[in-house]
Amino acid sequence: MIRKARTEDIATIMSITDACAKKLIQLNIFQWNDQYPNEQVFRDDIIRDELYVIEVNSKVIGCMAITEIKDAEYEPVKWLTDDGNSIYIHRLAVHPDNQGQGFARKLMGYAENHARENQKISVRLDTFSKNLRNQKFYETRGYTRLGHVYFPMQSDDPFYGYELLL
Repeated sequence: MIRKARTEDIATIMSITDACAKKLIQLNIFQWNDQYPNEQVFRDDIIRDELYVIEVNSKVIGCMAITEIKDAEYEPVKWLTDDGNSIYIHRLAVHPDNQGQGFARKLMGYAENHARENQKISVRLDTFSKNLRNQKFYETRGYTRLGHVYFPMQSDDPFYGYELLL
């Protein structure tokens, strides 16, 4: 079940993203670190009513943020569509114990349907340039890689902006 996140979910969400960060680091993918994502980012997502979780047997195993706010870091990307008619996905995470079971696909399907239901024409996101698994995941879903996005607090390496036309 996918639902809006609540404040009481934050400790579990932090545990999930910490486990994901550790797994990525073991694979020499330095996408997340001790600065990002952090508890305040998730609290802000909840305040804006933008954070979602996926549960299995009443246990939170993953999360994602869905927003209509375009980050300033996205400005250099030449998007396929004009601004104002898209949603943005951030902080998609599934606990490593639950990866490979289709939960990220369910979260993305939910986000894409949410965009359609709200008359949006595209879904935008970014993924780390060194995370080939994520790139393949999004490209298999029909997302187009468009340009570099930089998040200096996370990495000196670029992230790639992706967009799916709905």
